[in-house]
Amino acid sequence: MPPRRALLYVPGDDRRKIEKAASLNADSVCLDLEDGVALNRKAEARATVAAALPALSFGRTERLVRLNPIGSGLEADDLAAALAAAPDALVIPKVESAEQLQWVSSRLPAGSPLRLLAMIETARGLVNLNAIAAADPRLDALIFGAEDYAASVGATRTPEGREVLYARSAVVAYAAAFGLQAIDMVFVDFREGEGLAREAAEGAQLGYSGKQAIHPNQIGPIHAAFTPSDDEIARARRIVEADAAHQAEGTGAFALDGKMVDMPIVRAARLVLAKAQAAGKP
Repeated sequence: MPPRRALLYVPGDDRRKIEKAASLNADSVCLDLEDGVALNRKAEARATVAAALPALSFGRTERLVRLNPIGSGLEADDLAAALAAAPDALVIPKVESAEQLQWVSSRLPAGSPLRLLAMIETARGLVNLNAIAAADPRLDALIFGAEDYAASVGATRTPEGREVLYARSAVVAYAAAFGLQAIDMVFVDFREGEGLAREAAEGAQLGYSGKQAIHPNQIGPIHAAFTPSDDEIARARRIVEADAAHQAEGTGAFALDGKMVDMPIVRAARLVLAKAQAAGKP
């Protein structure tokens, strides 16, 4: 799977913003046919996306298209437009059952390399995570939609986010259990950099592999939060190398820098190195 540290949404009906997004070097850019597009502009958004994606160079950036929810009555036309645009993956919003992902997958051309990312945004989606995460081999990631989730359970959103912590943690757990990426919630105040940095760091601590973005200014802080620092990489490399040496001597747990190192610590270090490699850091 490609790294998806920052997943930036761009309204599908705005060619100028799509052109700008193509130059931003985000890990992933998602051309939106859903929430970012007014109902009376859906057809224009489909046409814009179908024309823009093949015409523009996004460099290393992954190109996604977000459909409208399965069952909305808009999904068939969205899917046709998306297939004409030939993206790398599709984002499916408000997924509440395995069958919704399977509906999309069954309509893709034979041999298509398209991947799927499922958004978990409702209480029903949360309680059906076990089936959703195992729904289809094309599924790469679970995306947590905190604003819609809070609305679905009647919670009041706060900057601290305690009201969505259970769901936020559950998405990470199910993603890990099924070998999927987990992509964290949107930080809605795109002018508030300190809050974004804090929330992105929290997401990384929880186990998320990336975070959704709604403004170009959010890309840099998000990439930074989900990329191991040089010090973290150096320590992880020392742990892995020391473990290899001790294993060769028949030793399991060992001390390093005055701290005990056992297999969970070694596994965490290997994960740090994997994240660094995925982010292009040596």
